[in-house]
Amino acid sequence: MLARDAQNPLAGNFRLGAFPTLAPYVLPKIIPSIKKQLSDIRLILVEEKTASLMEQLIGGELDAALIAWPVNEPKLMSEVLFEDEFKLAVSSNHTLAKKNLVSYKDLVDQPLLLLDEGHCLRDQALQLCQLEGLNEMQDVRASSLETLRQMVRANTGITLMPTIAIQDHTADIQYIPFSPPRPSRRICLVWRKSSPRLPVVTILKGIISSLFKV
Repeated sequence: MLARDAQNPLAGNFRLGAFPTLAPYVLPKIIPSIKKQLSDIRLILVEEKTASLMEQLIGGELDAALIAWPVNEPKLMSEVLFEDEFKLAVSSNHTLAKKNLVSYKDLVDQPLLLLDEGHCLRDQALQLCQLEGLNEMQDVRASSLETLRQMVRANTGITLMPTIAIQDHTADIQYIPFSPPRPSRRICLVWRKSSPRLPVVTILKGIISSLFKV
């Protein structure tokens, strides 16, 4: 099998990682296209926080990973594939629910729900808080976007929700766009400079870019 895989760069195991606030919304959507275009590849999916993904990439335990830009590591290459805009998630009973657009000033003194330590989405939201003088709700933290969604539904607080995670529009939650400049995260594919799997990486970049256009 090893000899066969060496002769065919588009065969064998390929280990692809993604962080928890992205993996459930991207990985299931790209699998059918990967199976079609890379039929000899056995895809192994890994969901970990960004720090762990970086360690595994550098150590050769992963072939590629989807990570939020920027990636500052000399041993790795990265390419931005799409941009994921943040929207404000509020309960339909919230005072902001009827607004068509929100500004950062609307969020001042509002209870802002964030993910727990180690999530890159938390870090991105904290950067926004520091820039705009917003305050995190200190006594409530969640380990997943779905937990945050349920807290918003119960009108416990408000949160930033990436558009890619907004799959079902329900009557009890409103997702409101920000007025420009709109907050967002850039999602890039990352791989080792010395990777022997560049043919797979190239096809994978095309698949993801076509499904999640910038």
